Amino acid sequence: MTVVVARRGLRLACLIFAAEVIFSLPFHLPRFFRTTLLAKFGLSNTALGDIFALYGLMAMLAYFPGGLLADRYPLRALLAGSLAATAAGGLYLATIPGVNGLRVLYGYWGITTILLFWAALIRATRVWGGALTQGRAFGLLEGGRGLVAAVLGSLAMPLLVRGGAAAVALDLVAVIYFYTAATALAAVLVWICIPATETDTEADLPAEGSVQGVLTAPVIWWQAVVVIAAYCGYKGLDYYALFAQQALGLNEVEAARWFALSAYLRPVAAIVAGLCADRIGIARLVTALFGFGSVAYVLCGLPAIYPAFLLSASLLLTLAGVYALRGVYFALLQESGVTSTHTGTAIGLISVVGYTPDVFFAPLAGRLLDGAPGSAGFQHVFLLLGGIFALGAVAAWRLRARALG
Repeated sequence: MTVVVARRGLRLACLIFAAEVIFSLPFHLPRFFRTTLLAKFGLSNTALGDIFALYGLMAMLAYFPGGLLADRYPLRALLAGSLAATAAGGLYLATIPGVNGLRVLYGYWGITTILLFWAALIRATRVWGGALTQGRAFGLLEGGRGLVAAVLGSLAMPLLVRGGAAAVALDLVAVIYFYTAATALAAVLVWICIPATETDTEADLPAEGSVQGVLTAPVIWWQAVVVIAAYCGYKGLDYYALFAQQALGLNEVEAARWFALSAYLRPVAAIVAGLCADRIGIARLVTALFGFGSVAYVLCGLPAIYPAFLLSASLLLTLAGVYALRGVYFALLQESGVTSTHTGTAIGLISVVGYTPDVFFAPLAGRLLDGAPGSAGFQHVFLLLGGIFALGAVAAWRLRARALG
């Protein structure tokens, strides 16, 4: 029994590490070191947003076929191959390519991080959780990912400023190599730790249903709207470090360090959400999180007519809400009645719709920020997110009503 528990724990730990590190090259760099990256590559917020849109477009094309692959092929091979291909892209990024090179690279990453990886990861996590602890499984996955992101960001920080506290952008290339090595290591660990098949725990989940039933189920489409709203909130985190500079008065290094430290909120919020979801109901919790998050975003988007500590508290509340939502929204598959054998297909469909913010959110936010420099641009972004979270609350409420019915 002890050996079995240890193996399960090791398997989940490996999934957690791989799930976060595969997105470190395309997303950690602009999230933790946005100002430095913009300067090093000579980009504006709008240009970087358009590059992200290419990633999102290729990812959208990859989600659904990736789901079909996850239902048919060994998860270990899919995950390890995706990680290795993504790490190879990091070697090219370290050459500091121009804008056209970045466009090609992010389009390539849109395929390598999604086609073989995303649905396989969700399927492996759902199988690990069994029939009764889906909230715990996905909460631990997201919480663990947050811890990995925070630790990697903290480890990468000294590489950026090793010339002294006042030195900025001295070694962004060293940071790129650091994330590349971590991604390659994850590929090796996945191959070693993940079994060739997952059939040992699939008996815990139902196996009836049809692909057509998954594609036409209304609950799947409501869940896609939930993911859209939550993922817009997550994409909004890319601008928090820049907001901390302009609204909270931090310098470039302090803002990056502040956001790296705030990322430690992610594991706490996701794990607590996962445990609560198994007790009070996943859809009920998601509805409440969207509601509170919408209010917090509106507070952040209003003119600064209240004390700075209230602005900081609202900002932290949105961080916690986004992290909590990411910890539980795929656990909704269990309440929706999606069978184990069609998990990949359901994930593919939900993701095609749910991750469209990869295409539209960064270009939209970039234009809002560049069109109204300073605090006004951030207020527009936060008010937009407040409206999106209100829509998410409606979708989660409808999803709960249909699941109960």
